[in-house]
Amino acid sequence: MKLIQTVTIAASLAIGHGFSHSPKPVSRRDAVSNTLASIVAVSLPSAANAIQACPPGSKNCLRQTWTPASSTSAADATSQLREALNAYPQEGQEDGKVDGGGYTIVSDTLDSSGGSIALEYRSSGKGTFAKLFNGGKPFVDDLLIESNGSGGFEFRSASRLGDSDFGVNAKRLIFIGGLLKGNGWSGVGL
Repeated sequence: MKLIQTVTIAASLAIGHGFSHSPKPVSRRDAVSNTLASIVAVSLPSAANAIQACPPGSKNCLRQTWTPASSTSAADATSQLREALNAYPQEGQEDGKVDGGGYTIVSDTLDSSGGSIALEYRSSGKGTFAKLFNGGKPFVDDLLIESNGSGGFEFRSASRLGDSDFGVNAKRLIFIGGLLKGNGWSGVGL
């Protein structure tokens, strides 16, 4: 459906441009060529940096890139990443003050050829801010990890609500990143 919408929009733009009052008319060949170029540019996803950027000045969103040692195979890198994620304590950190409600894997297509994994982390819901501002419900953060097509992985950890997370996303990524560093990985955006 998206491809059909893209083709329709691109064709409309190209044809509209061909019938505009510009001094130099556009031939049908150029219009079709421009349309096809637009379709290719819009419909092909970029493997690298496909994860949405954090908003400028955000205090509740972090983005990092982690790359395994060059001698690490894709299968071993995927395995090491899974081990680091599974080693995160289900009861959270700091006696439950960070991610005390545990975490859940929401989707997982990660394998040695690429893909992504999405996790939901929850606060305990017992803190003052959860009680006052969230009706006693846990705050939920999302961690998305995607293969970047170059042997590394893009991480984005963000809070769903509010404009500050009191460092929770950073603490989560520091924990996971520390385990990856122990396996020779290097990180950018720390």
